[in-house]
Amino acid sequence: MKTEEITHLAKLSSLEVPENEIEALSEALESILQLANQLQSIDTVGIEPLFHPIEMITPLMQPLRPDQVTELNQREANMANAPAQFEGLFLVPKVID
Repeated sequence: MKTEEITHLAKLSSLEVPENEIEALSEALESILQLANQLQSIDTVGIEPLFHPIEMITPLMQPLRPDQVTELNQREANMANAPAQFEGLFLVPKVID
């Protein structure tokens, strides 16, 4: 990836990337993208998706718990430290151009 792309992505992500780390980050991201391209080139036609890889070894029994409310409404306490809010919702800065 180019230096400009790394800088742009860092800005969109609200991350501070030191100048001396941009080259190493560029190489790391490039290798990740190459691996993703390699994975996409694999023919998976006719292969059933796995819900859980351990199911290949042994059947998995996942007990389900009852769906019950266990926490009280703590909206006011949670919103007390919010730097900006509107009608009980967090306000965050726009980060997507």
